[in-house]
Amino acid sequence: MKLLFSTLLTTLLLKEHNDVNAFSPTIFKTSRSPISIQTLTPRPIASTSTSTSTSTSIQSTPVSDEFRIASTLPPSSDLAPLAQHTFAGKVEVALIHKFGAEQAQRVIDSWRLLDQEYEHREFFGEDGSDPDVSKQWQNAHSYVPGLSVKPFWDTSDLPWANKLAKNYKQIRKEFTAITSDMEKLQQDGNNIWAGALTQEAGGYGEGWSTLVLKDRGIWDEVNCNLFPKTAKLVEKSGIPATEVFFAAMKPQSDIKLHSDNTNFVLTSHLGLVIPSSGENKCRLSIGDETREWIDGEVMVFDTSIMHDACNESEEMRYILMFRVWHPDLAEDEREALQFIYDSLSVPELLDNDPVVRQAAEEHIKVMRNFPTLKSATGGFGGGGGKSGAKAASKKKKKR
Repeated sequence: MKLLFSTLLTTLLLKEHNDVNAFSPTIFKTSRSPISIQTLTPRPIASTSTSTSTSTSIQSTPVSDEFRIASTLPPSSDLAPLAQHTFAGKVEVALIHKFGAEQAQRVIDSWRLLDQEYEHREFFGEDGSDPDVSKQWQNAHSYVPGLSVKPFWDTSDLPWANKLAKNYKQIRKEFTAITSDMEKLQQDGNNIWAGALTQEAGGYGEGWSTLVLKDRGIWDEVNCNLFPKTAKLVEKSGIPATEVFFAAMKPQSDIKLHSDNTNFVLTSHLGLVIPSSGENKCRLSIGDETREWIDGEVMVFDTSIMHDACNESEEMRYILMFRVWHPDLAEDEREALQFIYDSLSVPELLDNDPVVRQAAEEHIKVMRNFPTLKSATGGFGGGGGKSGAKAASKKKKKR
């Protein structure tokens, strides 16, 4: 399962939850066992060495030319405060109380725009390009005003990207070792290679599946213990990630043109197992710019821009994928956005009783901690490493 970061806001039925106590997070099904109300049954994927020869078109919501109709952003002064008896209104009041109206103004505007069901559509094509033909359109239901827009970002300006690229071999080695026994991985892991749950995320189709390590700022302790080296390397890289997961794409498949509908997070990929790497068979297009996945390379891009992808090889494609906060967001704004997601998962954060709120805040802190890992050597709870080698040596001597 992969619940896109944007889905939590874009599918929130704000007007249907008139009281915070009546709000149920069951409409947001996630793969994280600490919060999840309902989870998917894991689905196995095909072997990396075999495929069908028939092309699989991953069906997304049919794309019409409506994404090319520019919208008009209402001025902040026209966005009225939300009714305080509603869930959305309680979130707004909490944002102002915790972060201040001025510091969190763009996030509050974003929340009010969502309540108005506003969808931002804007053309960012180069001078001379035809907006009726170009795909360089931003589409975002979850929209924070004033953030810069560009298809691909220069990773040389992002220290964490360079650290991840340097650790590529370690991450790939652990990944290939653990996924070599897919049956055991399915048994021991949490929602291994599950597909999208919501209609919006379902646009990724049957050919796209994920294995989650972190979701909405919360680490998946079970899966992190299956991939301890990767989890630790990601944590130490300093990446401002809200989501971390492995993503698989079937051979001879494509993902149709779509937007992920959120502009305040960027997407990053570390190529892990790219079939025919360097031969342009596995490609990603953001707007009008196309790049290919390369083993060991990190890409950072904006998926609020219309985009599509393909795997024209005969093997599975695997990447390590991240959702990261937009660099233009101030720290207070990131924390305010995270608070919204925390409130969706733990609505007691909005309770009128300060004792209940404090308990909810402590609960969130515990959930956000990096998990205790049983082993840093990879694989189903042990083996390897210095301690493992010493134990094996002692056993051998006794014999």
